[in-house]
Amino acid sequence: MSGTPSLTATDASDRFGLATVIATRRKHMPVRLMTAAGVALALQLTFGWSWAWLWAIAYGLSQVIDHLSGKALIRRPITSPFQAARAALITFVPSSVVFGALAPALWQGVERYGPALAMVVIATAMTNLIAICRGSRIAFAAGCVPYGLYLLILPLMDLNTTTGPVLSTMMIAVGLVMLNVIGAWLTTEEARKAQDDAREEAETRRREAEDAVAAKSAYVAMISHELRTPISAILAGAAETERAGHPQGRLIAEAGRMMTTLLDDMLDLSKLEAGRMSVEAIDFDLRQTVLDAVRAWRPQARAKGLKMRITGARSLPGWVNGDPTRIRQVINNLMSNALKFTSQGEVVLRLSGSPASGESPASRHAITIAVDDTGPGMTPEQLSRLFLPFEQLGAQTARNHGGTGLGLMISRQLARMMGGDVGVTSAPGEGAVFTLTLTLPAAVAPAAAQAPQAVEARVMVVDDHAVNRQAIGLVLAPLGIVPDTAGSAEEALERLALERFDVILMDVYMPDMDGREATRQLRAMRGPNQRTPVIAITASATARDWEACLAAGMSGHVAKPIDPAQLYAALESALSNPVIDGEELAVA
Repeated sequence: MSGTPSLTATDASDRFGLATVIATRRKHMPVRLMTAAGVALALQLTFGWSWAWLWAIAYGLSQVIDHLSGKALIRRPITSPFQAARAALITFVPSSVVFGALAPALWQGVERYGPALAMVVIATAMTNLIAICRGSRIAFAAGCVPYGLYLLILPLMDLNTTTGPVLSTMMIAVGLVMLNVIGAWLTTEEARKAQDDAREEAETRRREAEDAVAAKSAYVAMISHELRTPISAILAGAAETERAGHPQGRLIAEAGRMMTTLLDDMLDLSKLEAGRMSVEAIDFDLRQTVLDAVRAWRPQARAKGLKMRITGARSLPGWVNGDPTRIRQVINNLMSNALKFTSQGEVVLRLSGSPASGESPASRHAITIAVDDTGPGMTPEQLSRLFLPFEQLGAQTARNHGGTGLGLMISRQLARMMGGDVGVTSAPGEGAVFTLTLTLPAAVAPAAAQAPQAVEARVMVVDDHAVNRQAIGLVLAPLGIVPDTAGSAEEALERLALERFDVILMDVYMPDMDGREATRQLRAMRGPNQRTPVIAITASATARDWEACLAAGMSGHVAKPIDPAQLYAALESALSNPVIDGEELAVA
């Protein structure tokens, strides 16, 4: 049925604040019942008033009325102020009438202090209403009316013994009490409304901030995908050029890797802000990883006329367990920073490794990697903001040296995620020493890796970018594989419905139909490739993306820019299990 959505009873009641007050009163009901029992006991022990228990029972019955009428109120929609006022009178007045009835009894029944005790009862009850009836003017008025009438009646109970001036004074006092109670409730309401407004504004700002972060992350992911396509081609072309014996290939590869580093910095910042950054734990050769990372910076050092030395390499352990990609990233950031700001002298990489404190020699290693330069050094003020994002130590630094100003901040965050840290010591004119400290578990070296062998396999490459298809073809060339290609998911599905392939390399993000949807359709149709392994080629290789690929029926994934070793490993895994099993197909 079309039309305006119906309003629930609770929503309608809360237009007048009644549902909230009822919920609060229900929560405090045990306290009110215990208070009534305590008052009855005190009156019996002090004044011998056994009838006080009748009063307590009557008060308990009023609470039952309060409870039942409150439940009915929440169930029944209230659409007008008149209905709200009637419901409030039925719900709240009986309780106030019974509790307030104690005041006249005290006023008349206790000599000397009776009036004072009666006023204490009324004042306590009205103060309680101020606290409980927040947000509902109707509920507050309904609860206060009986107490206001009691205040007017109490002075008139002594009409025969009270002179006119005294009675007038007492009535003025009653009026002032009522005005103060109403004023206190209004002040409380203003404070509550201000608090609610502030909370709502803070929630709005929080949602806006989350939306902004999500929008930025989506934008960065899109830019990442678009930039990784040409970078993949650059790296693949550089590798082929170097294989052909042209030294320029190494230079092109280094430039491509530098572009990848800048892109990765932006992606890493986005992941850190979104809380989606993670590190992996795999076995790798630490010594080789460090030396390879540093070796890539020798041409830049040579071009600037700087000496580069490595000390303590023999003290590093060989194979350890950790995240080689992140460790290499931190070292690259520290080396880049040192070479950027050092115009003469040298950059020294000081390495040391030893068994972690309290660990056996074969268990865990304490690793220290320090980059020591002879640059200009830094002041204490510069050091204090060195690890802040986008800090370049001044506009002149950004103009002269470029960069994003993210490397050091990301490096420290990555080191801490790996259980270590990045620190710095420096003084003006004395250079700087950046130190990465880590504690890594020991690992066993695997069997010697072999060069890629020729593979007899028919491979389909699906990617909407011709450059990407050519780049993947270059990476597959050492295996003797000349892949078939398709420029769209639709074209690929047409061919896959007719021709048999051993492996499908599927780009995840394509226009019209993406790789995951294409894989779902491939798994659903009966044809020669229904169970052929599909390897996802994706520029956004997060755990969430891979889970989505796995759910779509893909059996492996390779990140862009494509690392040949990673692609070869994925192909080997796919070819060793040439058909996905029925259980995986059912999940897809």
